[in-house]
Amino acid sequence: MSTESSTTDEAELRERISLFVARNFPQIGMHGGSHAVGDIDVERGEVSISLGGACSGCGISPMTVQALKTRLVQEIPEISVVHADTGMDDAGTPHGFDDDVPF
Repeated sequence: MSTESSTTDEAELRERISLFVARNFPQIGMHGGSHAVGDIDVERGEVSISLGGACSGCGISPMTVQALKTRLVQEIPEISVVHADTGMDDAGTPHGFDDDVPF
């Protein structure tokens, strides 16, 4: 596959993913959040998506991420793995914050 064709395929796939998220998860934008399609590996079928804005720190963002991962691989056959980041660590703490620091 030529580099030009690969770039075109990636750009088209990126647009389809972004439109899918906007169409199927309008609550992200309605609640002050945002999304960005990051790295795409067309050959491996992997994509990284970042949720930002109000999604960082939102208690239900893990459920949104899970629904996004499940539905995206069902609706866009070229994608088999979705990596998503909400700006939170596994404990639900925003990146860059330390619960042990007194205020």
